[in-house]
Amino acid sequence: MKQVIIYTDGAAKGNPGPGGFGVVMMYGTHRKEISQGFRHTTNNRMELLSVIVGLEALTKAPLPVTVYSDSKYVVDAVEKGWLFGWEKTDFKKKKNPDLWKRFLKIYQKHHVKFVWIKGHANNKENERCDVLAVAASNGKDLLIDEVYEAEMEQ
Repeated sequence: MKQVIIYTDGAAKGNPGPGGFGVVMMYGTHRKEISQGFRHTTNNRMELLSVIVGLEALTKAPLPVTVYSDSKYVVDAVEKGWLFGWEKTDFKKKKNPDLWKRFLKIYQKHHVKFVWIKGHANNKENERCDVLAVAASNGKDLLIDEVYEAEMEQ
């Protein structure tokens, strides 16, 4: 069975500030790019959301998937098993529980492996994701990161 390759990146200007994510998906000869911007968010939320959106875009399950990300936050949380400890405590005192719970739902449907790559190191697909994420964060029709903004109001 062919493997799905997903490259992801997130961006936030000001962190927090306007942000966006970029995703490049490849399966055989097929390629898909996804991006979206938000008016007020964080870089880590966008890094994690990019992975979620990439996995949610898969139309069949289970599939073997390799996710390439320059986010130590995301890659280490999964590959070092921290996420599963956080899940046992219902993410008590952890940031972004809404996104981690959403991630776990889709992650469990596939055979996902994460590979950390150095950002801004001339990796063609990672650089493309960065371009998509930054362009999305600069867009005019930015979405509201409702959970994040609600938390900031408290």
